[in-house]
Amino acid sequence: MSEPNGDQDLPVDAAPPPRASSALITTIVWFRDLMLSVLIAMLIILFLYRPVKVEGTSMMPNLYDQERLFINQFSYKFGGGIKRGDTVVFWFPQDTTKSYIKRVIGLPGDVVSMKNGTVILNGKALTEKYVPPEYQDHFSMAPRVVPPRDYFVLGDDRSASYDSRMWGFVPRSYIYGKAVFVFWPLAHLGSVN
Repeated sequence: MSEPNGDQDLPVDAAPPPRASSALITTIVWFRDLMLSVLIAMLIILFLYRPVKVEGTSMMPNLYDQERLFINQFSYKFGGGIKRGDTVVFWFPQDTTKSYIKRVIGLPGDVVSMKNGTVILNGKALTEKYVPPEYQDHFSMAPRVVPPRDYFVLGDDRSASYDSRMWGFVPRSYIYGKAVFVFWPLAHLGSVN
C-alpha cells in the first residue's frame, strides 16, 4: 500500500479564498473602522471637548494670543461646579455674539474688592500665583457682592484685561466651558494652569 499524497487529502472547501475578495473585505473593514473612529472623535469634540482660539493678551502669561486650546464643555453641564481659579470661556454679557476667556475670582455670595491691584476676597487678600508682578496693575475697586448664579472674572494680565471690573458679573448660564489643554503651538503644548 502506498502512502497517500498530502495534496490529495485536502478538502475542496479548504482552498484559499481569491485575493480580490480578500482585499475587498479588508478595505471594507478598514473603511468601517475609520468611519467609527471619525464618529467617536466628532462626538468627543461636539459634546466633551471643543477647540477654541485665544484672541488677545488678557490671559498672559498663561495663555497667549492665537493659541489653540481645548475646552471641556461637559464638566459644568453635569455636576461639575465652577471653582475659583478655573479658566472659563463664556458669552460676553454685553454682546453674546462674542466669547471671552477669563479666570474665575468671585463665586456667588463672595465679596470682591481691589486695592492697588490686590484682590480682596471676603476681607482677605487673595494669593494669585498665576499673576506675576509685571502683569499687575494698581486698580482699586469698592466692594461688590457677587449675586447668586453669577461670577466675577478677571484676566491674568490685569493691565490689559477688559473684565468684571469694568462690565460686571458673568451669569452662570453664559459660561459654557473650562479651558483644559493647549494644543497649538506645539511649543506651548500642555494643560492650562
